[in-house]
Amino acid sequence: MFASLNAAGAYSAARNAVAPGQPGPAVQAISQAAEDFAAQMGQVDQAATGAMTGQIETHRLVQTIAEAELTMETVVAIRDKVVEAYQEILRMPV
Repeated sequence: MFASLNAAGAYSAARNAVAPGQPGPAVQAISQAAEDFAAQMGQVDQAATGAMTGQIETHRLVQTIAEAELTMETVVAIRDKVVEAYQEILRMPV
C-alpha cells in the first residue's frame, strides 16, 4: 500500500518536472537571436537585390555583407560550443 502511494507521489512530481510550460529566459534569448540572424540575412538579400538593380550603392552592399559575415561567424561559434557541450555530455558515464 505504501509503495503504491510513494510511486504515485513520485509520478506526480516527475510529471510536473517534464510538463511543457512557458519557455525559460534562455530559450527566449536563443529564439530572439535566431530571429535577429534571419533578419540580418534578409537585409543582405535586400541589399544584394538593390545593388543589382542600381538602387543601393556598392559601399552599402559591402558594409551589409561585412555585418552578415560577422553575424555568421558568431552563429558558427555558438553552434560549435553547443556541439562541444553535447559531445561532452555523451562522454559522461551513466
